[in-house]
Amino acid sequence: MLYSMCSDYFKSTGNAEPYLRRIADAGFDGIQWIHQWNTDFLYTRPEVMQIKKMLKDFNLRLFDLHGTDGNEKKWYSETEYQRLAGVEIAKNRIEITKELGGNVVVMHVPRRIPENDLKWKQLEMSLDELEPFALKKEIKIAIENIFHDEFDGIGELMKEYSPDFLGVCYDSGHGNMGKLGLPRIAKFADRLIALHLHDNNGYDDQHMPLFSGVADWERLAGIIAESPYRGPITLETIIANSGFSDERLFLAQARADAEKFAGMIEKGRKHF
Repeated sequence: MLYSMCSDYFKSTGNAEPYLRRIADAGFDGIQWIHQWNTDFLYTRPEVMQIKKMLKDFNLRLFDLHGTDGNEKKWYSETEYQRLAGVEIAKNRIEITKELGGNVVVMHVPRRIPENDLKWKQLEMSLDELEPFALKKEIKIAIENIFHDEFDGIGELMKEYSPDFLGVCYDSGHGNMGKLGLPRIAKFADRLIALHLHDNNGYDDQHMPLFSGVADWERLAGIIAESPYRGPITLETIIANSGFSDERLFLAQARADAEKFAGMIEKGRKHF
């Protein structure tokens, strides 16, 4: 299996070069680029070329990229010009992913509650506009489950849009908040195209190291083993809640955790 680390394990803005170097030194095969995941930042050509150079220099692959909702430029904004601006940011992230050799852009969606009905109508407009663009670039969008496992909207989207365009990113931390994530992702395992692996206490989004909280890793490994997913084992753990102060020790543990979890998946696959 291939092992991937989030680029923002230490911080999510600014120059990522020192962090990519340490990720490579820890033995990871590549990254999910998560810098600027919650901003209105638009990447320009010089910035993309610098990221490409860093990946080459450190012999890292870009597997996937975390897109952004934006602050004002939200792809599901109720204000139309802001929604359109959000679509432009999403296209920017799709183009970056293509340029850097990845194949998935992970995106957040609003909660599927009555108060958000207009946001969901706007979201579907954005998806309709992005679908031909993403298909042409051969980049898929992965919808990430949000806090407390609200898969209702995700289920609707998976029925409405082709697997050639839309899939699911399973966030184990979000899924562990409320304990309903695992049975829900099991229903959509055939649409699983990206992972965000981290642990927590069952209530807070802590992004702790694997096996340090209360997530059911055995059950998740079994679900992945039965699924068609063959992508990287992607960790979204952060040093702030890890108990480590030394980045190298933190990353060494993260790499060991990734390998342990991969072994659990492989063990499960031998039974099928």
